[in-house]
Amino acid sequence: MSRRGVHDVAVVGAGMVGAALALRLAESGFDVALIEAREPPPWRVEDDVDLRVVAMAPSSVAFLDQVGAWKNIAASHANAYTRMHVWDASAPGTLTFDAKEQGESALGYIVENRLIQSVLWNSLRQANVAMRVPVNVVSMEADADRRMLALDDGTSLSARLVVAADGAESALRKMAGIDVRERSYGQRAIVAHVTTERAHESTAWQRFLPNATLAFLPLGDGRSSIVWSAPAEDVERLLALDDSAFRRELGVAFDFRLGNIMATSKRVAIPLRLLLAKRYVAQRLALAGDAAHVVHPLAGQGVNLGLRDASELADALIDARDAKRDFAADFVLRRYERRRRSDDSLSAYAFDAIQRAFGSDIVPIAIARGTALSIVDRIAPLKKLFARHAAGR
Repeated sequence: MSRRGVHDVAVVGAGMVGAALALRLAESGFDVALIEAREPPPWRVEDDVDLRVVAMAPSSVAFLDQVGAWKNIAASHANAYTRMHVWDASAPGTLTFDAKEQGESALGYIVENRLIQSVLWNSLRQANVAMRVPVNVVSMEADADRRMLALDDGTSLSARLVVAADGAESALRKMAGIDVRERSYGQRAIVAHVTTERAHESTAWQRFLPNATLAFLPLGDGRSSIVWSAPAEDVERLLALDDSAFRRELGVAFDFRLGNIMATSKRVAIPLRLLLAKRYVAQRLALAGDAAHVVHPLAGQGVNLGLRDASELADALIDARDAKRDFAADFVLRRYERRRRSDDSLSAYAFDAIQRAFGSDIVPIAIARGTALSIVDRIAPLKKLFARHAAGR
């Protein structure tokens, strides 16, 4: 900490986005404090695969590699997928991406959320980061050159910049008076791990169904992680089924693309919504990750967008500091906001539009979307553009 008792940056929220950002800044010479309400459970190789997994895009892999975490993640349970196959239940037309076509060894990696967070926390313990766990921020005040945070353990701290990475219900965002645009999809996503009759072929599969989407993501142990997004009332019915009946319905929904569903883990359901903060920054405050945006999971891009926030914010702060400028000045934070809010909003509304279009069972719309899939699949430059965006490039 500086002689005035003020940290350079205080990151509130030590999930994947906040932890990676804190590591990047600390390794770049910033004095960083990290505030988190609870320490995550450790990842252990003997435990079953966490139900919550993420499809890591190359941009996220590159950022985690930059902070020294990826090698430990890859050595554990990161499973590469080399193909992605998308098709529609209501219309002809398919879209397939292949890593070889992109000149890559993989399109991405399926990784447990808990593994990523555990590796990041292990790195944080070895880094020069002031960890404040478990505590919550109860109030926040802004001054000309700092923000002051009061914590529920009776202590406080100050920082030249505060980053709110404290999730979709961000307390700091609310304290700062930043409004959001929010809409419920009226859907929930069923998450489970399943065993299929045939191998997953290191392929990420996605099928659009009337009012629903279904993704099968390949796990390293041969199973697939499913994300089945459907209207809330349908999800309630599916959750109430016994395993045998659920496996039958899941097989039908997936068109038995990998044969019969042989076994399933427990099932959990997550409510889905769209959330976009109207501003990403305020005086000496920046939002990142779910505190700034929550998107539909159909493209698996939520965590990837958050890690792009962290990477862009870190670059903006480092560049300003190296140029001998106030790294928390308004113009520096606005640079971050312009770049990330544009990309996040475009992605969020694009996913929203895809979900609406592909969720419709109106015949002309179904025909049009099937045709659109085929067109993208056949036009190499357009297909490459889609692939590059999904990769975070």
